[in-house]
Amino acid sequence: MQEPSYRRYVALGDSSTEGLNDPDGHGGYRGWADRLAERVAATGDGLLYANLAVRGRRTRQILETQLEPALAMRPDLVTLFSGTNDVVARRFDVVEVARDVARMQRALRETGATVLTFTLPDLGPVLPAARRLAPRIEALNAALREIARETGTRLVDLAVHPVAVDPRLWSDDRLHANSAGHERIAAALAHALGLPGTDADWMKPLPPLPRPGFRDRLLSELRWTGLHLIPWTLRHLRGRSSGDGREPKRPIPVPVSPAA
Repeated sequence: MQEPSYRRYVALGDSSTEGLNDPDGHGGYRGWADRLAERVAATGDGLLYANLAVRGRRTRQILETQLEPALAMRPDLVTLFSGTNDVVARRFDVVEVARDVARMQRALRETGATVLTFTLPDLGPVLPAARRLAPRIEALNAALREIARETGTRLVDLAVHPVAVDPRLWSDDRLHANSAGHERIAAALAHALGLPGTDADWMKPLPPLPRPGFRDRLLSELRWTGLHLIPWTLRHLRGRSSGDGREPKRPIPVPVSPAA
């Protein structure tokens, strides 16, 4: 069986694709897309990689600002992940979001590119305050599965794997993966691509830990509320986004070094 080979990879999305909260050691963020690019680069004779993702972007914004630039780069590999900022918004229309996702996937697939995406895990186990969002996430994931089948997009169904909601793979804000979580996502996507040396180990659960006591859980919730929930709420009440004024971190395709 011939090993997959890609020359131009473009990542579209929001803060997850941008790489929050996976520090790169130089004041920026690495993230699963960068990690995947390094893995892909190790399989060929050179990879050009662009990351158009910007934190805070909803699906419609990704469609309006990232799709055309991505198409112009003529990628043969694309990752497209969105939806988190849609489901946490005050208004959520799954039909509208699904329509925009389908439009992007079709446009990218029509160029002959391999397109990868993944479902959004239920945030409840990681973020108890988000349990009310479970129906939205379920509806979005159902739509993503159907769209992927229709367009031929490769979908990694993270939502069905319990390890995806292990708090040890999430950062302190409980909305973004930490470095270990980003590495798991990259491994899952690399496995979906059939890259050499990949396997299903990314699905394996972490060793069990004792459940924290009530006092520890309460202190953790109070700390998270003060550090993350209140600032996030105030920003959104003012109509602001964490991505206001930001540009993509890799707006044009540039060579990427292979993973060690």
